[in-house]
Order: sequence, then structure tokens, then C-alpha cells
Amino acid sequence: MADKKKITAPLIYAVTIAAIGSLQFGYNTGVINAPEKIIQAFYNRTLYQRSGEPASPELLTSLWSLSVAIFSVGGMIGSFSVSLFVNRFGRRNSMLLVNILAFAGGALMALAKTAKSVEMLIIGRFIIGLFCGLCTGFVPMYISEVSPTSLRGAFGTLNQLGIVVGILVAQIFGLKGIMGTEALWPLLLGFTVIPAVLQCVALLFCPESPRFLLINKMEEEKAQAVLQKLRGTLDVSQDILEMKEESAKMSQEKKATVLELFRSPNYRQAIIIAIILQLSQQLSGINAVFYYSTGIFERAGITEPVYATIGAGVVNTVFTVVSLFLVERAGRRTLHLVGLGGMAVCAAVMTIALALKDAVKWIRYISIVATFGFVALFEVGPGPIPWFIVAELFSQGPRPAAMAVAGCSNWTSNFLVGMLFPYAEKLCGPYVFLIFLVFLVIFFIFTYFKVPETRGRTFEDISRGFEGQTETSPTTSPPVEKNPMVEMNSIEPDKEDA
Repeated sequence: MADKKKITAPLIYAVTIAAIGSLQFGYNTGVINAPEKIIQAFYNRTLYQRSGEPASPELLTSLWSLSVAIFSVGGMIGSFSVSLFVNRFGRRNSMLLVNILAFAGGALMALAKTAKSVEMLIIGRFIIGLFCGLCTGFVPMYISEVSPTSLRGAFGTLNQLGIVVGILVAQIFGLKGIMGTEALWPLLLGFTVIPAVLQCVALLFCPESPRFLLINKMEEEKAQAVLQKLRGTLDVSQDILEMKEESAKMSQEKKATVLELFRSPNYRQAIIIAIILQLSQQLSGINAVFYYSTGIFERAGITEPVYATIGAGVVNTVFTVVSLFLVERAGRRTLHLVGLGGMAVCAAVMTIALALKDAVKWIRYISIVATFGFVALFEVGPGPIPWFIVAELFSQGPRPAAMAVAGCSNWTSNFLVGMLFPYAEKLCGPYVFLIFLVFLVIFFIFTYFKVPETRGRTFEDISRGFEGQTETSPTTSPPVEKNPMVEMNSIEPDKEDA
């Protein structure tokens, strides 16, 4: 077991370089917020130079909304295209190839001001959205396939760590003292090209996924050599045996298309869980908290709320690191439940604090504590876990299609929250968090009854648990009928720490 838990330099290198794709997603999610007024002024100036008339406030608002939303539209399309790349080019080569989109999108955004083109900026945002959508599928899949079973959760959390670090970097770079200025905002948006160059060079020294080599390409010798390098041991027979069993099973199955995931009883329950977990991330209210955070900090008397928002970003990052160390000890299901339950409590506290802010002065400080608590608990469970648990719920065959469906669900719900939240906020005011409180309670109940624990279990073992219910003969009823998902929750992983 010592070899299984060994962390080697090639393994650290591979997962870290892959996580640059997650950093890109985080950076391009957060980068557009700081220079909002400066970019709107650029739109107004450019349209005035073309037509001789200033743009109406409605047109400027529409163009700005399009600039923000088009990123999510690109993400939806990109995430749904994941399986087209990974099965044809492999996991590593797919990450390498799609950096072309990062170069194209970054260049268009960086040159939009020089070219006096609103369209270039919007198209650049769409292309970078495509790139980030693909990354949200490639990165968790690659990390889960190169990591040993005993460390899969900890390394899977690096995906979310990359995202939150990217958001934090974007917030810091967007400060007026750095790149959030009239002169430098094109460089702020175009900066995404730099990590793309770094990742392209570094990926050349990363191995291909051993599971892809053996199961998809039938190249056992190459897979064995990669595993020996990643594990730091010559004896990788157990990994090879597990992959061969998975390969034999895959050869007997129908090709796992997106439709097959919903048609086949072997996959249906797993894909529903994958979708609900992705929804639990986006409908938890985390984006609403970040939208509201500046106002909360302003009302608490903080003169520079932007720095408090960056403080929330730091909390984001710190608790993602905490989750990295906890996920293999406490388990995925437990952390997700703790996160959802804690966030529900914080949402209730924030609602009360916002409703009473004028009547009770000291309660505004409670709202700050609740905001930081909400962010911290998000990163303990609903932030990192939905991304990598999807890769764990499926074997090699259906995994790419499942990642595409789950990623598309995440991006679609992200898009809808971004579009609908301003209207909900106007309608409900401070009580808007009650909507998310209801969602959090629903997701908590679903997770408790339906989501299995995957810690310390092989991909084959997890997928077999879902198939157990379809193998029960309809003609013979056991004395006590059991829910297979509840049974899965009760299975304890091997205690490798013993």
C-alpha cells in the first residue's frame, strides 16, 4: 500500500500542469468584473465614432450583458464537445490542442481597443468561453485518470483550486493600481495568452493518461511505462489488472453516447446524480453572494469594499486547500453534506441580517461573518466535489459523454443564474437568499439519500454498484427490499491508512 500512496514528482507535475486549464477558467470568469465601467466607456466611444451619436443606456447595458453572457454560451458549447476531442486525440493532446482557442480569444480581446472593434471583444469572449468549457471536461478527467485511487480526491480538488486561484488573480490584476485602468484593460483581458503558452510547453513533458493508452488505444506497454513513472515503482500490476477488467467490460457494452447515458439503466442513476451535483454547485447561491458582497461590505462601513471582496477570494482559496486535505479523510459525500448544510445556515443568517440591517446596526457585522462562512463552506464541498466525482461515477467508456453532460449542466445553470439573478434580486430584495436556501435543503436531502461515497474505491467498483439494481431478477423478491444507492453509501472503503 505504500507505493499506492506514494506522491511522485512526475505525478505532481502532471496534475499541476493540467490544472492551468482550471486557472484559465477561473481567470476568465473573474476578469470581466473589475473593468466594467471602463469597457462600457470604450463601447460608448467606439459606437459614437461610428455613428456620430452616443449609444443609449439600454444599448450599452445590452452589449455589456452580451459580453458577460457570451462567455457562458461558449462554455456550454465547449463542455458538450469534450467527448469529441478526448476519444480521438487523447486527454493530454486535447488539452494541448485547444490552447489554440486561448491564443485566438486572448488576441481578439487584447487588440479590440486598438482596432476600435466592439465585435472583436465579444467574439473573443465567446472563443475563450469555448476554451474554458472544454477545459472543465479535460482537466478533471485527466487528473482522475493519472491519480492513484487513494489520492484521486485530493488531486481532484486541484481542479477547483486552479479555478479559485484564477478568480483571485483576476481580482488582484483588475485593481486600478495594476491593470484595471483605461490604458491597460486590453492587457488584463489578453493576459490569458501567457498561461496558455506555459501550458503548451509544459504539456509536452506530461504523459498521456495510462487508462486512455491501455483501454482506448490497447497500448499496454506504453501504459505500463507511464504508470511506473507516475507511481514511482516497477510493480504496477494491480493498476494494469484493474484497467484490463474495465477494458473487457467496456468491449461488451454498447458505445456510450449521451442518449445512451439516459436510456441505459446501468448509467441513468449515475448521470442524474452527476447533473444534480453540478446544479448544487451553481444553484447554491455562491454567485449571488459574490454579487452581493460589495454591498454587504459597504453597508458594514468598509471604505474600500473591493479589498473585502478580494478577502473573500482569499477565503475561497484557503478553504479549497483545506478541502484538498480533508477529502480523502472525510470522504466526498460527507464534505458535500457539510458544505450544503453549513451554507443553508449561513444563507438564513444573511437573510435575517440583510432584512434587519437598518433596525439593528451591529447585525451588519454578522452579515460579513455569514458571507465569509458561506464562501468557506462552498469550497469545502459543493465547490470542488461535483467536478471530479463525475469522473469517479463512470467507467472509461461512458466517462467522456458523462463529463460532457455534467459540464454542460454546470455552464447552463451558471448562465441562467447570471441572467435571472438580477431580476430575482429586484423582486425579492434581501430575501433573495431564501430561494437558494430552499435549493440547498433540496440538494442536501438528495445527497444524503442518493449520492454514494466513492473514497478509496476503484472506478470499476463504483460503476458496478449502480449496475447492481439492474441485475436483480424481477421474479424473485428478497425478504427485505433495499435501495442499492443506500447500500452503496454504507460500503466503507478499504482502510489504507491502517
